[in-house]
Amino acid sequence: MGDMCIHMLDMVRWMLGLGWPTTVSSTGGILVQKNGKSNIADTQAATFDYGNLKVVWQHRTWGDPPDPEYPWAAFIYGDKGTLKASVNGYEFIPVGKKKATLKGTPLMENDKFPLDKDDPDAEPFAASANRRHQQDFLRAIESRGKPVADIEQAYISTASCILANDSMKLGRSLAWDSERQQVIGDDEANKLLRRPYRAPWVHPEV
Repeated sequence: MGDMCIHMLDMVRWMLGLGWPTTVSSTGGILVQKNGKSNIADTQAATFDYGNLKVVWQHRTWGDPPDPEYPWAAFIYGDKGTLKASVNGYEFIPVGKKKATLKGTPLMENDKFPLDKDDPDAEPFAASANRRHQQDFLRAIESRGKPVADIEQAYISTASCILANDSMKLGRSLAWDSERQQVIGDDEANKLLRRPYRAPWVHPEV
């Protein structure tokens, strides 16, 4: 899934209160940019099955995006309308309407924090959210509680994307046992979940 899916999947999981998918399936590969140097799929689609809800990810590194204002984003389709959300803004379009009735943009604090716009490596659209995550993390350290972006949630989103890549590599759907942290009935897939350790290090289970 490259570097992109985890951001949107993590946000969708947070917004909808989703945990582990029960099944992950993915297809794709380097289908267009065959002479490039990259080793990740230029075309990929994945379905994360949560039982009563399926989350679908699609990407391609060629051609134009279907919605130029949301080149990479999450679209949530509901019975009352569609919510489009990205790092640059959001909008809600009611069913039967063509224009958004709700919309917003990221909080910019350039007046308080000039580095947000002056630092060439800064991402101004994410700066205020990043600051609040750091403040929340410090509060969690002080209270010995969990931060909003708990490491377990990052692990679930990351592992889900790894499962999608493994599904694409193997050419089949993977059923996930979140309690045992294994792919159900698929030894070949489970071997892909762990890389060999660099000597002299060994995995704690060995």
